[in-house]
Amino acid sequence: MGIQTILSAFGGGLFGAAIGALPAFIFTGFIGLIGIAVLASGGSPTILNDVTFGSLFGPHIAFAGGVAAAAFAANKKKYLENGTDILTSLNKFGDSTVLIVGGLFGILGYLLNNLFVSMNLKLDTPGLTVFILGVLARLLFGKTGIFGEKKDSSGEKKKILLDGKTLFFNIVLGFGLGFVISYLVILTQINVLGFCISAALLIFAQMGFEIPTTHHISMVAGYAAIASGNIWIATAFAVLASIVAEIAGRIFNTNCDSHIDPPATTIFVCSAIIFALF
Repeated sequence: MGIQTILSAFGGGLFGAAIGALPAFIFTGFIGLIGIAVLASGGSPTILNDVTFGSLFGPHIAFAGGVAAAAFAANKKKYLENGTDILTSLNKFGDSTVLIVGGLFGILGYLLNNLFVSMNLKLDTPGLTVFILGVLARLLFGKTGIFGEKKDSSGEKKKILLDGKTLFFNIVLGFGLGFVISYLVILTQINVLGFCISAALLIFAQMGFEIPTTHHISMVAGYAAIASGNIWIATAFAVLASIVAEIAGRIFNTNCDSHIDPPATTIFVCSAIIFALF
Protein backbone atom coordinates (compact mmCIF):
# COMPACT_ATOMS: atom_id res chain seq x y z
CA MET A 1 0.00 0.00 0.00
CA GLY A 2 1.52 3.31 -1.09
CA ILE A 3 0.59 6.88 -1.90
CA GLN A 4 -0.19 5.94 -5.51
CA THR A 5 -2.69 3.31 -4.39
CA ILE A 6 -4.34 5.72 -1.95
CA LEU A 7 -4.59 8.44 -4.59
CA SER A 8 -5.98 5.89 -7.03
CA ALA A 9 -8.74 5.03 -4.56
CA PHE A 10 -9.40 8.74 -4.04
CA GLY A 11 -9.75 9.15 -7.79
CA GLY A 12 -12.12 6.17 -8.01
CA GLY A 13 -14.39 7.51 -5.27
CA LEU A 14 -14.29 11.00 -6.77
CA PHE A 15 -15.16 9.61 -10.20
CA GLY A 16 -18.06 7.66 -8.69
CA ALA A 17 -19.39 10.91 -7.23
CA ALA A 18 -18.90 12.82 -10.48
CA ILE A 19 -20.80 10.36 -12.68
CA GLY A 20 -23.18 9.12 -9.98
CA ALA A 21 -23.18 5.98 -7.84
CA LEU A 22 -25.47 3.90 -10.05
CA PRO A 23 -23.75 4.84 -13.35
CA ALA A 24 -20.44 3.88 -11.74
CA PHE A 25 -21.85 0.51 -10.69
CA ILE A 26 -23.32 -0.08 -14.13
CA PHE A 27 -19.83 0.29 -15.56
CA THR A 28 -18.61 -2.21 -12.98
CA GLY A 29 -20.88 -4.64 -14.79
CA PHE A 30 -19.79 -3.69 -18.31
CA ILE A 31 -16.05 -3.70 -17.56
CA GLY A 32 -16.55 -6.94 -15.65
CA LEU A 33 -18.08 -8.57 -18.73
CA ILE A 34 -15.07 -7.45 -20.76
CA GLY A 35 -12.77 -8.91 -18.11
CA ILE A 36 -14.70 -12.18 -18.14
CA ALA A 37 -14.42 -12.36 -21.93
CA VAL A 38 -10.65 -11.83 -21.71
CA LEU A 39 -10.37 -14.45 -18.97
CA ALA A 40 -12.51 -16.96 -20.86
CA SER A 41 -10.28 -16.44 -23.90
CA GLY A 42 -7.24 -17.46 -21.92
CA GLY A 43 -6.08 -13.93 -21.17
CA SER A 44 -4.98 -12.16 -17.99
CA PRO A 45 -7.42 -11.62 -15.06
CA THR A 46 -6.09 -8.06 -14.62
CA ILE A 47 -9.13 -6.31 -16.11
CA LEU A 48 -11.51 -8.36 -14.00
CA ASN A 49 -9.56 -8.19 -10.74
CA ASP A 50 -7.80 -4.82 -10.82
CA VAL A 51 -10.12 -2.65 -12.94
CA THR A 52 -13.60 -4.05 -12.38
CA PHE A 53 -13.11 -4.67 -8.68
CA GLY A 54 -10.19 -2.32 -8.14
CA SER A 55 -9.76 1.42 -7.64
CA LEU A 56 -11.68 2.60 -10.70
CA PHE A 57 -14.95 0.67 -10.58
CA GLY A 58 -14.79 -1.45 -7.43
CA PRO A 59 -18.19 -1.04 -5.72
CA HIS A 60 -16.50 -0.50 -2.35
CA ILE A 61 -14.72 2.52 -3.88
CA ALA A 62 -16.64 4.09 -6.78
CA PHE A 63 -20.19 3.15 -5.81
CA ALA A 64 -19.62 3.79 -2.11
CA GLY A 65 -18.02 7.14 -2.92
CA GLY A 66 -20.99 8.09 -5.08
CA VAL A 67 -23.46 7.08 -2.37
CA ALA A 68 -21.68 9.15 0.29
CA ALA A 69 -21.37 12.14 -2.02
CA ALA A 70 -25.10 11.97 -2.79
CA ALA A 71 -25.90 11.97 0.94
CA PHE A 72 -23.63 14.98 1.42
CA ALA A 73 -25.01 16.81 -1.62
CA ALA A 74 -28.60 16.35 -0.47
CA ASN A 75 -28.40 16.81 3.28
CA LYS A 76 -25.57 19.31 3.65
CA LYS A 77 -25.60 21.21 0.37
CA LYS A 78 -29.32 20.87 -0.51
CA TYR A 79 -28.52 20.12 -4.15
CA LEU A 80 -30.70 16.98 -4.28
CA GLU A 81 -34.20 16.44 -2.95
CA ASN A 82 -33.08 13.30 -1.12
CA GLY A 83 -29.76 11.57 -0.48
CA THR A 84 -31.24 8.30 -1.69
CA ASP A 85 -30.83 9.64 -5.24
CA ILE A 86 -27.94 7.55 -6.54
CA LEU A 87 -28.79 8.10 -10.22
CA THR A 88 -27.86 11.77 -10.55
CA SER A 89 -24.36 12.63 -11.74
CA LEU A 90 -23.13 15.09 -9.13
CA ASN A 91 -20.82 16.76 -11.62
CA LYS A 92 -23.80 18.95 -12.60
CA PHE A 93 -23.49 21.02 -9.41
CA GLY A 94 -19.89 22.08 -10.03
CA ASP A 95 -19.05 21.79 -6.34
CA SER A 96 -15.60 20.37 -5.63
CA THR A 97 -16.44 19.57 -2.00
CA VAL A 98 -19.03 17.03 -3.17
CA LEU A 99 -16.42 15.30 -5.30
CA ILE A 100 -13.88 15.39 -2.46
CA VAL A 101 -16.35 13.62 -0.17
CA GLY A 102 -16.66 10.89 -2.78
CA GLY A 103 -12.88 10.66 -3.01
CA LEU A 104 -12.42 10.41 0.75
CA PHE A 105 -15.00 7.64 0.97
CA GLY A 106 -13.17 5.93 -1.89
CA ILE A 107 -10.04 5.88 0.27
CA LEU A 108 -12.05 4.58 3.22
CA GLY A 109 -13.50 1.87 1.02
CA TYR A 110 -10.07 0.77 -0.13
CA LEU A 111 -8.66 0.74 3.42
CA LEU A 112 -11.63 -1.06 4.95
CA ASN A 113 -11.73 -3.74 2.28
CA ASN A 114 -7.98 -4.31 2.61
CA LEU A 115 -8.37 -4.60 6.37
CA PHE A 116 -11.14 -7.18 6.04
CA VAL A 117 -9.12 -9.17 3.50
CA SER A 118 -6.06 -9.12 5.79
CA MET A 119 -8.29 -10.36 8.63
CA ASN A 120 -9.25 -13.26 6.35
CA LEU A 121 -12.95 -12.65 6.90
CA LYS A 122 -14.96 -15.45 5.33
CA LEU A 123 -17.47 -13.31 3.48
CA ASP A 124 -17.79 -10.88 0.58
CA THR A 125 -15.60 -8.04 1.87
CA PRO A 126 -16.62 -5.42 -0.77
CA GLY A 127 -20.27 -6.00 0.17
CA LEU A 128 -19.50 -5.53 3.86
CA THR A 129 -17.50 -2.39 3.04
CA VAL A 130 -20.32 -0.87 0.97
CA PHE A 131 -22.75 -1.54 3.82
CA ILE A 132 -20.51 0.01 6.48
CA LEU A 133 -19.78 3.11 4.39
CA GLY A 134 -23.49 3.53 3.68
CA VAL A 135 -24.17 3.49 7.41
CA LEU A 136 -21.29 5.91 8.04
CA ALA A 137 -22.55 8.33 5.36
CA ARG A 138 -26.00 8.37 6.93
CA LEU A 139 -24.62 8.97 10.41
CA LEU A 140 -22.36 11.78 9.16
CA PHE A 141 -24.69 13.52 6.72
CA GLY A 142 -28.24 12.30 7.38
CA LYS A 143 -30.83 12.92 10.07
CA THR A 144 -33.07 9.87 9.89
CA GLY A 145 -30.83 7.41 11.74
CA ILE A 146 -29.55 4.05 10.55
CA PHE A 147 -33.01 2.50 10.31
CA GLY A 148 -34.87 5.52 8.98
CA GLU A 149 -38.06 7.03 10.36
CA LYS A 150 -40.70 4.69 11.76
CA LYS A 151 -43.47 6.56 9.93
CA ASP A 152 -43.68 8.32 6.58
CA SER A 153 -45.00 11.85 6.01
CA SER A 154 -48.59 10.60 6.07
CA GLY A 155 -48.09 8.88 9.42
CA GLU A 156 -48.13 5.33 8.04
CA LYS A 157 -45.77 2.94 9.78
CA LYS A 158 -43.21 1.16 7.64
CA LYS A 159 -43.75 -2.54 7.12
CA ILE A 160 -40.79 -4.87 7.47
CA LEU A 161 -42.52 -8.23 7.09
CA LEU A 162 -43.42 -9.36 3.59
CA ASP A 163 -47.01 -10.05 2.60
CA GLY A 164 -47.85 -13.23 0.75
CA LYS A 165 -47.78 -11.71 -2.73
CA THR A 166 -44.40 -10.02 -2.24
CA LEU A 167 -42.91 -13.11 -0.62
CA PHE A 168 -44.06 -15.38 -3.45
CA PHE A 169 -42.81 -12.91 -6.07
CA ASN A 170 -39.34 -12.89 -4.50
CA ILE A 171 -39.30 -16.67 -4.27
CA VAL A 172 -40.19 -16.99 -7.95
CA LEU A 173 -37.65 -14.34 -9.01
CA GLY A 174 -34.90 -15.86 -6.88
CA PHE A 175 -35.64 -19.39 -8.09
CA GLY A 176 -35.76 -18.59 -11.78
CA LEU A 177 -32.73 -16.33 -11.90
CA GLY A 178 -30.83 -18.37 -9.36
CA PHE A 179 -31.24 -21.59 -11.30
CA VAL A 180 -30.02 -20.25 -14.63
CA ILE A 181 -27.12 -18.31 -13.10
CA SER A 182 -26.08 -21.32 -11.00
CA TYR A 183 -26.10 -23.48 -14.11
CA LEU A 184 -23.92 -21.01 -16.03
CA VAL A 185 -21.51 -20.50 -13.12
CA ILE A 186 -21.02 -24.23 -12.65
CA LEU A 187 -20.52 -24.54 -16.41
CA THR A 188 -17.96 -21.71 -16.67
CA GLN A 189 -16.51 -21.72 -13.13
CA ILE A 190 -16.68 -17.90 -13.14
CA ASN A 191 -18.57 -16.93 -10.00
CA VAL A 192 -19.05 -13.24 -10.91
CA LEU A 193 -20.59 -13.94 -14.32
CA GLY A 194 -24.18 -13.38 -13.20
CA PHE A 195 -23.20 -10.46 -10.99
CA CYS A 196 -21.67 -8.57 -13.91
CA ILE A 197 -24.65 -9.29 -16.16
CA SER A 198 -27.07 -8.05 -13.50
CA ALA A 199 -24.97 -4.94 -12.82
CA ALA A 200 -24.80 -4.03 -16.52
CA LEU A 201 -28.56 -4.49 -16.90
CA LEU A 202 -29.12 -1.68 -14.39
CA ILE A 203 -28.48 0.70 -17.27
CA PHE A 204 -32.19 0.27 -17.98
CA ALA A 205 -33.02 1.38 -14.43
CA GLN A 206 -30.87 4.45 -15.07
CA MET A 207 -33.03 5.08 -18.14
CA GLY A 208 -36.19 4.92 -16.04
CA PHE A 209 -37.43 1.41 -16.79
CA GLU A 210 -38.80 -0.60 -13.89
CA ILE A 211 -36.43 -3.55 -14.13
CA PRO A 212 -35.55 -5.57 -11.01
CA THR A 213 -32.27 -5.21 -9.17
CA THR A 214 -30.78 -8.70 -9.23
CA HIS A 215 -27.01 -8.59 -8.71
CA HIS A 216 -27.38 -9.80 -5.11
CA ILE A 217 -29.25 -12.87 -6.35
CA SER A 218 -26.66 -13.50 -9.07
CA MET A 219 -23.67 -13.02 -6.78
CA VAL A 220 -25.02 -15.23 -4.01
CA ALA A 221 -25.97 -17.89 -6.56
CA GLY A 222 -22.43 -17.68 -7.95
CA TYR A 223 -20.82 -18.06 -4.55
CA ALA A 224 -23.05 -20.99 -3.61
CA ALA A 225 -22.60 -22.69 -6.99
CA ILE A 226 -18.80 -22.62 -6.73
CA ALA A 227 -18.76 -23.54 -3.03
CA SER A 228 -21.22 -26.43 -3.21
CA GLY A 229 -21.07 -27.50 -6.83
CA ASN A 230 -24.79 -28.18 -6.54
CA ILE A 231 -27.29 -26.23 -8.61
CA TRP A 232 -30.17 -26.88 -6.20
CA ILE A 233 -28.26 -25.61 -3.18
CA ALA A 234 -27.16 -22.55 -5.14
CA THR A 235 -30.74 -21.87 -6.24
CA ALA A 236 -31.95 -22.13 -2.64
CA PHE A 237 -29.42 -19.50 -1.64
CA ALA A 238 -30.54 -17.33 -4.54
CA VAL A 239 -34.11 -17.47 -3.22
CA LEU A 240 -32.82 -16.58 0.25
CA ALA A 241 -30.92 -13.61 -1.20
CA SER A 242 -34.03 -12.33 -2.96
CA ILE A 243 -36.00 -12.38 0.28
CA VAL A 244 -33.21 -10.95 2.45
CA ALA A 245 -32.71 -7.99 0.09
CA GLU A 246 -36.41 -7.14 0.20
CA ILE A 247 -36.35 -7.15 3.99
CA ALA A 248 -33.06 -5.21 4.15
CA GLY A 249 -34.53 -2.55 1.88
CA ARG A 250 -37.48 -2.14 4.19
CA ILE A 251 -35.28 -1.98 7.29
CA PHE A 252 -32.61 0.45 6.06
CA ASN A 253 -34.01 2.26 3.03
CA THR A 254 -37.54 3.21 4.01
CA ASN A 255 -38.33 6.75 5.19
CA CYS A 256 -34.66 7.76 5.10
CA ASP A 257 -32.40 10.46 3.65
CA SER A 258 -29.47 8.45 2.28
CA HIS A 259 -28.78 5.10 0.64
CA ILE A 260 -27.71 1.99 2.54
CA ASP A 261 -27.43 -0.64 -0.16
CA PRO A 262 -29.75 -3.66 0.32
CA PRO A 263 -27.98 -5.81 -2.33
CA ALA A 264 -24.54 -5.25 -0.74
CA THR A 265 -26.03 -6.03 2.67
CA THR A 266 -27.53 -9.22 1.30
CA ILE A 267 -24.35 -10.31 -0.45
CA PHE A 268 -22.15 -10.03 2.63
CA VAL A 269 -24.73 -11.70 4.91
CA CYS A 270 -25.46 -14.61 2.56
CA SER A 271 -21.81 -15.07 1.58
CA ALA A 272 -20.92 -15.39 5.27
CA ILE A 273 -23.46 -18.21 5.60
CA ILE A 274 -22.20 -19.93 2.45
CA PHE A 275 -18.53 -19.74 3.44
CA ALA A 276 -19.36 -20.95 6.95
CA LEU A 277 -21.20 -24.00 5.60
CA PHE A 278 -18.88 -24.90 2.74
